[in-house]
Amino acid sequence: MKLVVVSAGLSSPSSTRLLADRLAAATVAGVDAGVEVEVVELRDLATEIAQHFVTGFPPARLAAALDAVAAADGLIAVTPVFAASYSGLFKSFFDVIDKDALTGKPVLVAATGGTARHSLVTEHALRPLFTYLRALVLPTAVYAASEDWGEEGLAQRITRAGRELARFMAPGGTAADSDPAQDTARNTAPDVDTAAAIAPRSLHGAITSVDPADGFEVVPFAERLAALRPAE
Repeated sequence: MKLVVVSAGLSSPSSTRLLADRLAAATVAGVDAGVEVEVVELRDLATEIAQHFVTGFPPARLAAALDAVAAADGLIAVTPVFAASYSGLFKSFFDVIDKDALTGKPVLVAATGGTARHSLVTEHALRPLFTYLRALVLPTAVYAASEDWGEEGLAQRITRAGRELARFMAPGGTAADSDPAQDTARNTAPDVDTAAAIAPRSLHGAITSVDPADGFEVVPFAERLAALRPAE
């Protein structure tokens, strides 16, 4: 089983690489199997990426990195925040990757920044990018601002995200420390809190019942509007 970590940090030492390493350790700890971890440092490939854009052919080191990502069972992608988004180097690497290389691959996205104001970069920039590449983007993304390091909350998010990736990497999609019976229950029973939260935003209808025993009952808006009109 192979885990590939892509780090777009530019400095050395790098907080981006530090976050990437911690996420990788949390993932390996959750898999009950041997895991080969390969780290791709994009700052070492910056020249090769530029050459690929100009020539259309990847140099040997870049080709090896692209092949490693394509062959991975799971991917961790971490970028520093530049201008409220991922870095140009990070985007350039995934611009030159084969369009089908990430299809169905579990990807854990993460980012580092100097302020908590950029914490939504994982949702408005990273998640759409990997969704476009048809990757399976994990629910938990991790953002680490400068003040987060050493805080318990960051460690908890890293552990949670690592365990999620481990679940999807493990044979059958179940992590070593997960309970198959609980996983089945989670996958089959509706999430009442989530359903209640999304009901007002449904594009197809309003969820009027979230009874786990009965499932969801969706009533079309046209029908609901008709019921609200005064009788003639």
